Amino acid sequence: MAAGASNMVKAEKFRLAAAQSGVDLAGSRYLPRLGFEEAFVASNSPTQTFMMKLDEGRLAANDLQVANLNNPGTQQDFRTALVLTQPLYDPAIAPAREIAVKQAESRSMNLETTRQEAAFTAFQLYLVIQKSKARVRAAETALGESRENLRLAKVRTGSGVGLKSDELRARTHLASIEQILVTERNMLTLARMQLEKLLGFKDGETLEAEDAVFVMPPSPGQNDLIAIALESRSDLRQVRIEQEKANAEVRQARSGYLPSVGAFASYQLNSKDTPFGAENDSWLAGVTLKWQIFDGFARDSDYRRAIANRSASGEYLDSQMKEVVYSVKESLLKHDEARKRLEVARSSLQDAEEAVRLIARRYENSLATMYELLDAQTVLNRARAELIDNETNLALAGGQIFRAAGIFLKEMSK
Repeated sequence: MAAGASNMVKAEKFRLAAAQSGVDLAGSRYLPRLGFEEAFVASNSPTQTFMMKLDEGRLAANDLQVANLNNPGTQQDFRTALVLTQPLYDPAIAPAREIAVKQAESRSMNLETTRQEAAFTAFQLYLVIQKSKARVRAAETALGESRENLRLAKVRTGSGVGLKSDELRARTHLASIEQILVTERNMLTLARMQLEKLLGFKDGETLEAEDAVFVMPPSPGQNDLIAIALESRSDLRQVRIEQEKANAEVRQARSGYLPSVGAFASYQLNSKDTPFGAENDSWLAGVTLKWQIFDGFARDSDYRRAIANRSASGEYLDSQMKEVVYSVKESLLKHDEARKRLEVARSSLQDAEEAVRLIARRYENSLATMYELLDAQTVLNRARAELIDNETNLALAGGQIFRAAGIFLKEMSK
């Protein structure tokens, strides 16, 4: 759900749509341009007024007299024109369109990376919720046990075989457990709020996170996971696309040394007094060739810049591939560490529970002090918390493997 509901994912979708429009924009340079123009001109320039009358079809014999040619007076012209241009050969268009295509592909990979990260963040928050709920249950259990310890202390004090200090110590321990319970419940509420915010919940909507998340350890071996990561990681694919884009930029820079050829045509109406009038009409058509001979070494600088950027993208790709290999190996090592720590935590919890049981019995028979009982109880509470943390860390480490391999969404959707 987070892969589509996150605001960041939605923003990347809009950026992808903008990049795809950029592809259409770059491709439009292949197509003709058709424009409409309406212009009004007034002048007393001899050459301008002569051409106005000629375009309007009003040139008379007396206009050719020297006096009238030199002093024509003020004339005006309304010119209506339909202008068509069509590129025939422009070596810069193809690489420019390819750059736009690669930009869109890069945005697509960035969207996939954002979706993966949003899903992984939701996964982390869900695990935090699970952990907080387990911690709340553990704190409630510890609270019940602390109340029982306080009851035993009161019974012993009432029967004259206990110390008042034991009762006070038990009450202090109970208060500390109550504070821990308040904190754990608050942490659970905050974790739910964070996940609701990520999922785009509206005010008043609440999240019910009842199902526990279990992550099965990955079946492929290390080398297989590395191969999958090098193929599947969207961020790595984005770097490869950026390198292809750099290659297109080199070709675009190289195209600056080549000529361009284009065709043009226009149909024109001229009138002395009326906009869009047609006292006379004319047409024009032709082909142009443009070739920049010298531009102050701008093309050379642009070409060197493109070559340097392409080299940089190649180095960055090598670096990212090494980082991907490292992240996969690291995630596997951490998963193995989390599994072993969980085994130790389970054993420690069993030992702590047995220690509390034995010391509680000794305390009831006046063979142990309240301090020893509460110390053992504190160790038990810590062991419960560590077990919960290690269970969560193992699930998180499993998800981290899939994230490092670039297949988190694929695996978690199974």
